Amino acid sequence: MTDSTQASAARPWLGAYPEGVPADIDVAQYPSLVHLMEESFQKNASRTAYSFMGKDVTFAQTDSLSQAFAAYLQGLGLVKGDRVAIMMPNVPQYPVAVAGILRAGFVVVNVNPLYTARELEHQLKDSGAKAIVIIENFAHTLQQCIASTPVKHVVLAAMGDMLGLLKGAIVNYVVRNVKKMVPTFSLPQAVRFNEAVARGTRGSFKRPDIKPDDVAVLQYTGGTTGVSKGAVLLHRNVIANVLQSEAWNDPVMRKVPSSEQPTSVCALPLYHIFAFTVNMMLSMRTGGKTILIPNPRDLPAVLKELSKHTFHSFPAVNTLFNGLANHPDFNTVNWSHLKVSVGGGMAVQGAVAKLWLEKTGCPICEGYGLSETSPSASCNPTTSTEYSGTIGVPLPNTWMKCLDDDGNEVPLGQPGEIAIKGPQVMAGYWQRPDETAKVMTADGYFKTGDIGVMDERGYFKIVDRKKDMVLVSGFNVYPNEVEDVVAKLDGVMECAVVGVPDDKSGEAVKLVVVKKDPALTEEQVRNYCKTNLTGYKQPKVVEFRTELPKTPVGKILRRELRDKK
Repeated sequence: MTDSTQASAARPWLGAYPEGVPADIDVAQYPSLVHLMEESFQKNASRTAYSFMGKDVTFAQTDSLSQAFAAYLQGLGLVKGDRVAIMMPNVPQYPVAVAGILRAGFVVVNVNPLYTARELEHQLKDSGAKAIVIIENFAHTLQQCIASTPVKHVVLAAMGDMLGLLKGAIVNYVVRNVKKMVPTFSLPQAVRFNEAVARGTRGSFKRPDIKPDDVAVLQYTGGTTGVSKGAVLLHRNVIANVLQSEAWNDPVMRKVPSSEQPTSVCALPLYHIFAFTVNMMLSMRTGGKTILIPNPRDLPAVLKELSKHTFHSFPAVNTLFNGLANHPDFNTVNWSHLKVSVGGGMAVQGAVAKLWLEKTGCPICEGYGLSETSPSASCNPTTSTEYSGTIGVPLPNTWMKCLDDDGNEVPLGQPGEIAIKGPQVMAGYWQRPDETAKVMTADGYFKTGDIGVMDERGYFKIVDRKKDMVLVSGFNVYPNEVEDVVAKLDGVMECAVVGVPDDKSGEAVKLVVVKKDPALTEEQVRNYCKTNLTGYKQPKVVEFRTELPKTPVGKILRRELRDKK
């Protein structure tokens, strides 16, 4: 048996690889993400790195601004390995802050800007973040909880910081006074973003020695126990996933004419690991331009922005593909240059994939991954022309298998828990060895909690979930967390949360409540959830019952609630 025959017997999916995509790539090309970024800053200095609201930021500008920001952070007395949180939408200060934090030798903690004070407090305390870069629109949330966190330094950004004096002032005026998007706040110790950069320019930057096994990112993901945990992503984990993604996209991206700069649309939020790696870091590696979309829910604004650009790559979730394809302004955009549309975060629906292909001529390649895998683990070949209904095949250097409850591999075609091994798999959960032990096998596979089957060609398909997670537009909602919050509301005896099908978001949260106080109303429950849970975790359906279905030992049977419509 030759080496290649042996490899394909062990990895049947290699037969599905497009021509030119290797089974394995050299993932050790860079000692750190800093080396990857600095190579790109030099190589692509005059090119546009980010385009935002009509303003272009070059690689050279990103280089000098991020180095100044790194010097500013070092000047605060932070030491290598300290955590710095970022709580912003897709604005150019985000990539500048990320590059600055990493170049200074610190760890990026990505925070959802829509978090409530309760959720934010948990993440800042758990990560031990000593500093935070936050856009002023959400400063009031930080004000409510900062006293209970280790945060000592606040850098305050505004929407127009990097748009130039005149345009920046106009944008900030509109955001603050016309759209009223900045609630009143008081953070007396905060330093404005541009001031921090100016101070850093005058300060000195000391280049730390950053190694592949140093922590780059803490990416928080919901816990089955209801507690959000930080997936520890090392520099080498994220580098590996960037290089894997580049190799996977290459068969179609190499068709981009040399006269055009490879350009990707970043409509996914950068705090989400999918956009962080597959938009920002991958474009850094390829010298590509990233079109930053600050609010993907505003479809007319998204289409208006896209109508000004030529672009080749569009990673998104099913809901965004669907919303855009059905929008009356869809044809104002020139989609003819699009080479790859990657669907991730949630299942891509067949009808959406069909419509997208009809309208753009570019198929949606569905992929699969998790915060714990930096994120990409598998994907359909970018050369596919039809919707497969699967999550594709494992990426280069990646091994996947389906396990039974005892950890044994199940026979081909049988359902089992998908387990993943590869250089992109996290080092573990931040300061939670017990939780890490639950998900890692002795031979280094990460158990995903998703039940899948593999066919004879090596394609994987997800058929169910082991954990009672609800997937809302690509975001994980853990019933335990919502239940823990609702259970604290006066008037609630007990409650349970399940996912129900939803045309728009794939799944939606359904909350079933047993009242202690008969006077408790649905409006009270909804208002309480709004205060304590970010939008996608809030129940879409609230139902009152006299009792919940339970096992003989008293465990709530969520599945029964799910089956009863």
